Amino acid sequence: MVKTTDRGQTTRRIPVEGIDMLSLLGSNDQNLRLLETMFGCEAFLRGSELIVVGEEPAVLDMEKVLLRMIQLVQTGGIPQAREIGEIARGVREGTLIEEEEESDKWPRIYLTGLKKVVKARGPGQHRYLRKIMENDIVVGIGPAGTGKTYLAVAAAIDALNKKRVKRIVLARPAVEAGERLGFLPGDMQEKVDPYLRPLYDALDDMLASEALNRHLANGTIEIAPIAYMRGRTLHEAFVILDEAQNASRMQMKMFLTRMGVNSRAVITGDKTQIDLPNSQLSGLLQAEEILKGIDGIAFVYFTESDVMRHHLVQRIIRAYYETQDTEQPQNGPAGTEAESER
Repeated sequence: MVKTTDRGQTTRRIPVEGIDMLSLLGSNDQNLRLLETMFGCEAFLRGSELIVVGEEPAVLDMEKVLLRMIQLVQTGGIPQAREIGEIARGVREGTLIEEEEESDKWPRIYLTGLKKVVKARGPGQHRYLRKIMENDIVVGIGPAGTGKTYLAVAAAIDALNKKRVKRIVLARPAVEAGERLGFLPGDMQEKVDPYLRPLYDALDDMLASEALNRHLANGTIEIAPIAYMRGRTLHEAFVILDEAQNASRMQMKMFLTRMGVNSRAVITGDKTQIDLPNSQLSGLLQAEEILKGIDGIAFVYFTESDVMRHHLVQRIIRAYYETQDTEQPQNGPAGTEAESER
């Protein structure tokens, strides 16, 4: 937005919501002061916007530099004085080359947390994040390593940071726990924690330890087996059900009906890794059949081409896909994703 004052000066407002301002502006706003000196403009932060005031040509040039600096911060960089000078020189001389998109078919999406920046890597992840932004319930189905859980957690943190929700609830079916916990030491929480560890790992990768511990202690972020959600209604919450292929039909229905006002949910699962006893049908498979076509609910499917791990993982997944129909029953044990995706 450009506004010209009576004195002939121009005001430009640059949105910076979710941007790490220390990385962008530097200690004591030294980067901003440097830009003011370079362009002869006045700049200051007001709410979630950077305000730049000065003569129109200088303001527009300074805005271009700030936008490039924001791009650097969004990709994990920290602009330094020398780099800022080079960008400014490129703007003034008209030699600054616009950053090319990673693909001509899909734009970048940045989710800023307190510890790092997460962005879509490939069209599958972009499609997934788009659906999360556009729908109240999203079901992500596909193999391990495609970022289903990791990106859902990132989107939840982003929504919490931007105050779109007041809390995050992450749940997992404790199928293995229900069968083999008896010999483990400790109380019930200590017994199920190992099965929830991938969710902790994803959070720990995106949030500073102090912030994560504070959120867990005050209940802003809650991690629990899906059974703990019975009888609750979750208002203004971002709710994630991970490993949904191991939720029973009743558990899936129970989870979906926990949503309250201003809440959203993401369900992730891999139909090739069902650990339920053969007599039980997967709630994910049932939900896939009966929820399609409902407005506000979106399904996103990942394939082995969306895997973001070692290149051999794609080949391994393809090999298992080609043999699974003849070597194991639909609900036979196939293991679980024992590490956070991505």
